Amino acid sequence: MTVHSAHGAEDAPYLVYSAIDGDVGARRGLRPLDYTGAPLAFDDLIPLPEGATLAMLPQRLAVGLDSDGQRRVVGARHGWALAALLPIGYTRTKLPAYEKTPETAPLPFFGYTAVAGWRGRLYVAALRTDDPERWIARNYDARRLRRLVRERLEAEPENRVLAHHAHCALDYQCPTASNLFFERWEGAVAVSPGCNARCVGCISKQDEDDLLSPQDRLTFIPSLEEVVAVGVAHLERADDAIYSFGQGCEGEPLLQGRLIERAIREIRARTSRGVLNINTNGSNPRILQRLYDAGLDCIRVSTISARRETYDAYYRPLGYTFEHVKESLRRARDAGVYSSINLLCFPGLIDAEDEVEALVAFLRETGVRLVQLRNLNIDPEVLLPRVPAPRGAPMGMRAFIETLRREAPEVELGNFTRPIKRVAPSASAATDAGSPVERAQSPAR
Repeated sequence: MTVHSAHGAEDAPYLVYSAIDGDVGARRGLRPLDYTGAPLAFDDLIPLPEGATLAMLPQRLAVGLDSDGQRRVVGARHGWALAALLPIGYTRTKLPAYEKTPETAPLPFFGYTAVAGWRGRLYVAALRTDDPERWIARNYDARRLRRLVRERLEAEPENRVLAHHAHCALDYQCPTASNLFFERWEGAVAVSPGCNARCVGCISKQDEDDLLSPQDRLTFIPSLEEVVAVGVAHLERADDAIYSFGQGCEGEPLLQGRLIERAIREIRARTSRGVLNINTNGSNPRILQRLYDAGLDCIRVSTISARRETYDAYYRPLGYTFEHVKESLRRARDAGVYSSINLLCFPGLIDAEDEVEALVAFLRETGVRLVQLRNLNIDPEVLLPRVPAPRGAPMGMRAFIETLRREAPEVELGNFTRPIKRVAPSASAATDAGSPVERAQSPAR
C-alpha cells in the first residue's frame, strides 16, 4: 500500500494515520508513539507481515511528537488513528497511540498494534514468535473453501457440528473451522453453549450493552455421534491432525465434560491416528482427570496472568478459582498429557515485573511445556479500568520473552498448538519409557 506523506528531512520512523479517502496518510515530521506516549524506535519495529490488516480507530485522533518533543494531534478533517491487526505467529509489543474525542465508543474486539511508516513502507511494533505458514490467508482459498463446505454439508446434511463450523469457516474465516473442510492440521469442535466465566474480552457473549461480541456462540449441545463422526473423519484424513474441543465460538467445553469423555473413548475405539486436544479454562480438575484417563493427548489452558487478582478481574470465574486451574495443569503433568497455556498478552500488563515473577513460578509449579503467546483482542479503555494495575514496572515485551526463555528454558514459546501425542500414562512411566510425548504420525500422503 502506498503511504502518502508530507516531506521531512529526518530519516526516522514517522506517524501514519487512516486518511479520509481510506488510504494511509503520513506526517514525516512527527515521530510515532505507543499507547504510553513513548516514541517508537527502529528496534521496536518489523515490516508489516503478510496476513496483517490495517484498522482505522474511529473517533480517535492520530498523535505524534514534533522535532521539539511536543505532542501534536492530526485533526479529524485529515482522518483517524491507525493500527495493525497481526496474523497469528506474531506477538504485539506496543499498543497504538491516539487521542480520544467526545464521541469515542468502545472498539471492536481486535488486537490493535502500533504501526509506523519509514521510507514509504509500513512497520509494526511486533515480534515473530512462531511459524505462521499454516495460518496465513493464502492457505485458505475462499473459493475452494466454499466448494468443500458445500460438498461436505451435502454429504452429511444432518450433522449440526459441521453446519455450525461451516458458518465459522465462511463468515468468520476461522482457520480451525476451515481445516475441517480442507481436511488438514488442527480442526475445531465446539460442544458447549454455556460458560462458567464472564471474561471481559469474551468474543462470543457480552453482557454490557456497549460491548459487541464479534462472533455468535454455539446454541445447542451436539450429540455424541455428531462429535465422533467429525472427529474420526478429521483424524483419519488430515495431515498433522489435531481435533480440538473448545473454540472461541462457544462457552467452556468442560461444562460438557461427560460428552467429551464419551467422545474421546469412542473416537479412540475407531482410530488411533492424530491428536485429541482441549482448549479450556481448566476450571474442573476432576472432569479433566476423566479426560486424561480417557485418552486426551494435550491440553491448552487459557489465562491472562499467573496472579489470582488479575485472573479473577478478567475471567470473573463462577464456581471455580485460580487454584483449580493450577491443579488441572499439575494433573496433566502427572498424567503425561502435554500441556500449554494460552497466554493473553497485553503490553504493559503481562510484562510487569510482578506478573513476570508470578508467571515463572507458575510454569515451574505446573510443568507447562509450551506458552502460546496470544495478542489479547480488546480495547485498552475497556480492559484497563477492569483489572488491577500491576505493582511492578513493565519491562517491555521483548524483555518479557527473553526473561521467560532464561528463567524457564524447559518451556517452549510459540503461538500454536503442537501435533503432539501422549504415549506414557504418567511421569513415572515416562522415566522408564523415554519421553512422555511424541509427534503424532501423519496419515500417508
